[in-house]
Amino acid sequence: MSEKQKKQKLTPVQQEYQTLAKRIEPKRTTFKNCVRAFLSGGLICLIGECITKAFITWGGFTEKTAGNPTVAIMVLLSVILTSFGVYDKIAQWAGAGTAVPVTGFANSMASAAIEHRSEGLVLGVGGQMFKVAGPVIVFGTVAAFIVGIVHMILHFNGTGAGS
Repeated sequence: MSEKQKKQKLTPVQQEYQTLAKRIEPKRTTFKNCVRAFLSGGLICLIGECITKAFITWGGFTEKTAGNPTVAIMVLLSVILTSFGVYDKIAQWAGAGTAVPVTGFANSMASAAIEHRSEGLVLGVGGQMFKVAGPVIVFGTVAAFIVGIVHMILHFNGTGAGS
């Protein structure tokens, strides 16, 4: 059914409501939102890169071994900012830019834990926290399993990069 056909079936009151709703509805600022997401996501990644370089420069890590402690620090920073309510304010301004996987994931888990702490540690914090995290963990595990099988098949056939 086209818009014109739908509009013809509406009562005068419904048509008046739709007109009013369209007039009051805030304008979408897609370009501005994209720029904010790009800048905030880029800043989060830049902070992660600076932490990695610090581990390499002052911690004696290699490019390969600096990744894990960098992720741990980014998660810790995200959880701390979430617990003080700062991450949510940044996310309101930045939109999708704060959903950079590690920090966004940590924020979603910490937010759920903080929100449901009054319900107890197991059913409140644990249960609610993993409602958000569960699908992500399952997807990551299944994807890693499939990639591992593909890698194993390629490696056994002698076409893999490691052979």
